[in-house]
Amino acid sequence: MGKTLYDKIWDSHVVHEYPNGDCILYIDSHLVQEVSSPQAFEGLMNANRKLHRPDAALATPDHNVPTTSDRNTKIDDPESIEQLKALRENVAHFGMPYIPMEDDRQGIVHVIGPEQGMTLPGSTVVCGDSHTSTHGAVGALAFGIGTSEIEHVLATECHVMKKSKAMRVIFEGTLGPGVTSKDMALAFIAKVGTAGGTGCAVEYDGPAVRSLSMEARFSLCNMTIEAGARTGMVAPDEITFAYLKGRPMAPKGDQWDKAVAYWRTLKSDADAKFDLEVRIDASTIVPHVTWGTSPEDALPITGKVPSPSDYADLNKRAAVERSLAYMGLTPGTPLTDIRIDRVFIGSCTNSRIEDLRAAAAVVKGKKLASHVQAMVVPGSGLVKKQAEKEGLDRIFTDAGFSWREAGCSMCVGMNPDRIEAGQHCASTSNRNFEGRQGKGGRTHLVSPAMAAAAAIEGHLADVRKMS
Repeated sequence: MGKTLYDKIWDSHVVHEYPNGDCILYIDSHLVQEVSSPQAFEGLMNANRKLHRPDAALATPDHNVPTTSDRNTKIDDPESIEQLKALRENVAHFGMPYIPMEDDRQGIVHVIGPEQGMTLPGSTVVCGDSHTSTHGAVGALAFGIGTSEIEHVLATECHVMKKSKAMRVIFEGTLGPGVTSKDMALAFIAKVGTAGGTGCAVEYDGPAVRSLSMEARFSLCNMTIEAGARTGMVAPDEITFAYLKGRPMAPKGDQWDKAVAYWRTLKSDADAKFDLEVRIDASTIVPHVTWGTSPEDALPITGKVPSPSDYADLNKRAAVERSLAYMGLTPGTPLTDIRIDRVFIGSCTNSRIEDLRAAAAVVKGKKLASHVQAMVVPGSGLVKKQAEKEGLDRIFTDAGFSWREAGCSMCVGMNPDRIEAGQHCASTSNRNFEGRQGKGGRTHLVSPAMAAAAAIEGHLADVRKMS
């Protein structure tokens, strides 16, 4: 029987398999940030242990950092201050490669990993963050781990886990104008639900996926975790190789040629068997937006706010009732009638240069709606520099947007960038749970272009109708 892409990477990294199915898996790369690592480093110190391979790790602050130009004086949370201080001290103590806040390369771990060429096809990648699935876009096996697991990986470069089920999601056809990989992800999650991929390693395939840029593939794999899956991945191809070539930590010279020759073998065999398969016609997808408090609460922008009575399942009906109450929405309201107070363009889902270009194309020559506050937060300092070189920052600031420094920012309320209770925010991030962007805040997940459209119109809007 043929092997899936997941099988091939898994099999090449298994160090030992126990009778109960648990496996010791070798880990190639480990990304570290300030929120999930302090206890892991403390455990290493208490046990008087060193890092097994310091060169296999890379650390940077991202969750807690302010994004204003005076970021060093704007940290307003004592716990955040301690976490950032601990990361600086721990990386110095253990000799771990570190990109500090002041460095142009600093940014969100899931942006800088591929950007630096640390994330490579066929490798295993971990981080103490659930959205590590992002890195699967290059054809890697990437997943989030917990604090005790971080300690174990740092000490041994190994991780114990059971093999996941294999799920293939095939996007057939071609995407229409104004439709992005963010819409593909939301359509997939809406179709299968937030538990539809539980226990699975998802491989995305099909014509619509193969035509995506690397930036778009990162967004798609990033959102996989919101379907309950363990990881998401796309088989590497010429688009992948072109993106990685010349990156600082990518192979060079003869090693590059050898690596590419191996990477070309990393695709599912024609006779490979998947435990689950989902097919979606990409040509039927229109720009999506979430209306509720779960990523599965997504609908085409042409739709209306649903009613609890639309659902036969009593548990789902109750969940919809709670979501509507929290979001302050009335069933039957056209989604385009939902007023927006804040707009956030950023996060590990949509903060790369392509995302900023797409938003800037919508904003150019226009002005923010008078009641809207909007910010653009590049995923790394290098993305910020590239955007400024192209003049994207001026497009945004001329329109009334706030142009920020790199960081996780308003994706998660762990830094000064938060929305206030009752405010509706069009956000390019990945989660819309209660309080995710700030206590009482109401989040609507959209693509960068859709977020830009909402900022200009002052309400959720169909970017395809923007002039």
